[in-house]
Amino acid sequence: MWTPATRRQHSRAGLRYASDLTDDEWRILEPLLPGEPGRGRRRAWPLRESANAIFYVLRAGCAWRLLPDSFPPWRTVYRWFVRLRDGGVFEAINHHLVMLDRERSGREASPTAAVIDSQSVKTTESGGPRGYDAGKKIKGRKRHAMVDTDGRGLTLDNHPASIQDRDGAPPPMRMSRCRWPFVQLAFMDSGYAGDRVASATAIRVEIVRKPKDQVGFAVHARRRVVERFFAWIGRNRRLAKDFEATIASANAFL
Repeated sequence: MWTPATRRQHSRAGLRYASDLTDDEWRILEPLLPGEPGRGRRRAWPLRESANAIFYVLRAGCAWRLLPDSFPPWRTVYRWFVRLRDGGVFEAINHHLVMLDRERSGREASPTAAVIDSQSVKTTESGGPRGYDAGKKIKGRKRHAMVDTDGRGLTLDNHPASIQDRDGAPPPMRMSRCRWPFVQLAFMDSGYAGDRVASATAIRVEIVRKPKDQVGFAVHARRRVVERFFAWIGRNRRLAKDFEATIASANAFL
């Protein structure tokens, strides 16, 4: 909840860019990143500056080549992005932050229930796997998000938008068993009804259906958190569309 005290605590007024890491944020992030090599040439640029540059690209939505001169050379930043992407570091960071935030709010570190939904977004001429979502009338990719009951992202996956929800949900459900083994229940909308999703894992599926007497729009308590998650990530301009040529990069930014 935003109060005068929390606004001061999270104020970014003194930073060079609003996307830069604060000292407190860097203390959390630094142990999760590769350490300084014991042998060989020392790094020419601090890893914190490369991390700031990656967050700048995510937040501002610019191309790698358009990074300001105050950051390391764009090739250096992109090389670090690829190394962290291929090493699964972004997933590890997300896992760590979710557990920290759940404990901060007084909950168990690992959730036992989740909510799953998808979002179709357009792609650009950068290429890569894509498809046409006939229901949303969108040519691009579909983002599948598995979040906890407060809306924190647990498992996130991209695939062509032509893949239906009931086919796109099982992969992130299976991926979640490694990092979130205690999830026992998943809430979904009627697009996921069927044996294909229900039998994908040991997670019990509960379909949240629209009330028969509902007229117009209504908020569903068990489904609103994942819709809010999609609204949250939309604050980052790199995620306004899917600009990535590869699914791996799209997953890393997501």
